[in-house]
Amino acid sequence: MAKKSALPRVTYTNIQADFTPLHDMLDAAIPAFRSGLGKSRANLVGGRDDDDGTAYEALSPIDRSLALGTFVAASQDAVERAAAAAAKAFLAWSAVPWRERVAVMRRLAEILDSRKYDLGIAALLEVGKSRMEAIGEAEEAVDLVSYYCDEMERNEGFARPLNRAFEYEETRDVLRPVGVFGVIAPFNYPVALPVNMMVGALITGNTVVYKPSPGAGLTGAMLVDALVEAGLPEGAVNLVCGEAAGAYLVDEPAIGGIAFTGSYAVGMEIYRKLAAGPYARPMVVEMGGKNPAYVTASADLDVAADGVMRSAFGLQGEKCSACSVAYVETPVLEPFVELLAERTGKLKVGTPEDRDVFVGPVIDAGAHARFEGAVKESRAQGRVVTGGARLEGGVHDGGYYLAPTVVADLPADHRLHGEELFLPFIAVTAFDDLNAALERGNRVVYGLTAGIFAEREDELALFFDKAQAGVLYANRRSGATTGAWPGIQTFCGWKGSGVSGKGGLGPYYLPQFMREQSHTIMRRPTDGNGDERRK
Repeated sequence: MAKKSALPRVTYTNIQADFTPLHDMLDAAIPAFRSGLGKSRANLVGGRDDDDGTAYEALSPIDRSLALGTFVAASQDAVERAAAAAAKAFLAWSAVPWRERVAVMRRLAEILDSRKYDLGIAALLEVGKSRMEAIGEAEEAVDLVSYYCDEMERNEGFARPLNRAFEYEETRDVLRPVGVFGVIAPFNYPVALPVNMMVGALITGNTVVYKPSPGAGLTGAMLVDALVEAGLPEGAVNLVCGEAAGAYLVDEPAIGGIAFTGSYAVGMEIYRKLAAGPYARPMVVEMGGKNPAYVTASADLDVAADGVMRSAFGLQGEKCSACSVAYVETPVLEPFVELLAERTGKLKVGTPEDRDVFVGPVIDAGAHARFEGAVKESRAQGRVVTGGARLEGGVHDGGYYLAPTVVADLPADHRLHGEELFLPFIAVTAFDDLNAALERGNRVVYGLTAGIFAEREDELALFFDKAQAGVLYANRRSGATTGAWPGIQTFCGWKGSGVSGKGGLGPYYLPQFMREQSHTIMRRPTDGNGDERRK
């Protein structure tokens, strides 16, 4: 394997970098990692392996004959024991001084950095994401941990003095951990998103029961191994796999809060359940988006076509920030569509084990069925400009490889302009007035990301003033609506994309895992020599 120091660092935006040395290393590393797949892995409950549940085999979306491993769908009793173990560990972990918790997380960052290529390859095989998407995700996970450690230090553990009403009064405000967080993660970012949520909970003094997506047991186990190795006490982090484990966590009384990333429907169901008990429990959540891009007549269409293409088809469109609708000013509609279709048609679709592949397979048959339905509607009510088919030749057996698809001329109120798709599919629609286009783009349940391509300052100002989303980008060739990075862009969902108006990757994330407490102490006055004065 090539020396790490000789390899370029991958982010989601350094699209011009020379990754040849990294690809050369991965050409050997991917087959070596793949040869070690297929092992059985138990859950982790209270620091011990736990087989209580039903064993299941996870298959790769790249090739349905490739077994990633055998995992255990945890029983309800196993989830209850995991929550109890985490509750017991909370007593000790929450009492650890915040600087010592930061030290443990710094060790975690070092461990993740030393294993980032294995983690990236595991994500590539579990999800079907391209090499650069997968390695970029592993790099992001390292930066997430470091950033949250920095935030704890910048905020002095989230304790600060307050004003005083009396001379001999001491007052301060502290943020305290909640208890046990159930962490429920999606399939598409099996490294960065769980790290984001688990570290957010753990560094602030909470303990965790982690449920990965059913197909992500491999990365789930690798992350939990790293957390244990970093020095967490027994029971502070627990792993429970399987589809039903998420519902068990939400219903478990010992769970003090839920960190969830996933669909709007599931997220809102969890939110309502947490609010329906004897008292509301906190929920830290991100629930997807529609993520419109706006292209005005003043835009550089070359930049716009690249930015929209990358956001629409990176990771097969299976990103919560993927751009799946573009509003284009009428005078430049056809030139933009032609550019977008031309660049989309040149994207290579295939196994992401290959270095030049941009689009891998979608995750499962359900995604393929949604794609077929969207294409059928587009042919009936609009036009399919490019794509619109499943690719059968030149890919592995059983994988759902779909041609990146651009459609146009759908009715303005068509559902494909407003519903999240999670597919390599984008609808392009015309507008004559930017303000009206922004109103159309805002008329959805979501509010995660949005982008604009425009050179006029008044158009940029209107966009930043009117767009109802937590993450806004302008003239971004590397991604019209995608590519947030820890400490550089926050990742915050408005409306149906979140519940708190505060997001990850930024300075307001960690306080969501804590609750506020005010401390007041009255001191006896002294005479200056340390002796108490008495009247």
